[in-house]
Amino acid sequence: MFAPPKGPGSDAPVPTIGSPALPRGFFHAEGASPAGRLYLQPVGLLDGQAAAQAVVEGLALPLAGRADHAFCLIAALLRGAAGDVILRCLVSPAALRQWAASEGAGIAAEVEAVLARLSAPRRPFAGLPLGRGNALVMGILNVTPDSFSDGGDHAGFAAALAGGQAMLAAGAALLDVGGESTRPGAAPVDPQDEIARVVPVIRAFAERGAVVSVDTRNASTMEAALAAGARIVNDVTALTGDERALGVVARARAPVILMHIRGEPRTMQSDPSYASAPLDVVDWLAERLACCRAAGMDDGDLCVDPGIGFGKTVDHNLEVLEATTLLHGLGVGVLIGASRKSFIGRVADVGTPKARLPGSLAAALAAARRGADIVRVHDVGETVQALRVAAAIENA
Repeated sequence: MFAPPKGPGSDAPVPTIGSPALPRGFFHAEGASPAGRLYLQPVGLLDGQAAAQAVVEGLALPLAGRADHAFCLIAALLRGAAGDVILRCLVSPAALRQWAASEGAGIAAEVEAVLARLSAPRRPFAGLPLGRGNALVMGILNVTPDSFSDGGDHAGFAAALAGGQAMLAAGAALLDVGGESTRPGAAPVDPQDEIARVVPVIRAFAERGAVVSVDTRNASTMEAALAAGARIVNDVTALTGDERALGVVARARAPVILMHIRGEPRTMQSDPSYASAPLDVVDWLAERLACCRAAGMDDGDLCVDPGIGFGKTVDHNLEVLEATTLLHGLGVGVLIGASRKSFIGRVADVGTPKARLPGSLAAALAAARRGADIVRVHDVGETVQALRVAAAIENA
């Protein structure tokens, strides 16, 4: 998967210790910097009592502050000037710190900062505790007539109300209400039509005390939804699709979910390409977080979503999901939305979205094991049951 290790120049070999190992002196080369070049992905994941014991004995670090998830190994990735991964090696946290110290105070400080973000507890998001027990389940409530996944099952106020109530009863911690399909090739919806679809539903559930997010990329819809009681903005463009969006969310001090996308729904699946899909996604989300922080937003109000199915091939989606733990290095909550996505159909040879429940559960469990704080799903009851049983086994 990875090319032979090279140095900062395209032809210069990296001096290594072992095969492979973190290179000595790599960042002393002219123009080399750890920023955007060194990535740390927790691997060697432990669960339940084994995780807790390993942390106490200094053999592992907690994953995003969780008592029942830890990592005893780190995949250290070095990125070349062209953006490709030129070296991947597995190290323990202790060995990584020893290497970083040998590289100088600057590298040591950078590594310690990333390890702190990877292992620190997450703050509550929109009043919801993160990292305490199972991943939270977000129920998808599409009030559109043309959703790829449910074909308009919840279009109309009565159907949406019944669907949302069923999700809450089945264990959803929050509802995500959307009035515009963002499936591949979908055309934009007029914001006024979107507002007419989502606001009555949001208001009804907010008045019942439910935690509701609005799934929109339009600033005017964000304003109307927040006024109706939505607590969270979930934007598939990470506040880039509308020039007013960042200001609206920042002024409202609203928690926001920033999703990665390549392009926009009409064009995003037109031959997407990456130097390294997981690393490119992390870098893009880091830039969006920086913009939000510069606008005065607090880390406790920020959550990231790698955007499964949005400008990615099947292989890209699988690579990003496998590398979910990389996202914890951003220091904020992590949401994974893989439910009924087309990559599941391609992997499992299942054409009908509603028939992809087994694959959706597998993706949700994989995300939860990698420390995802929230999983966004269509089938709430089944997902809640799967997460509970998996947690019970891990903690037996």
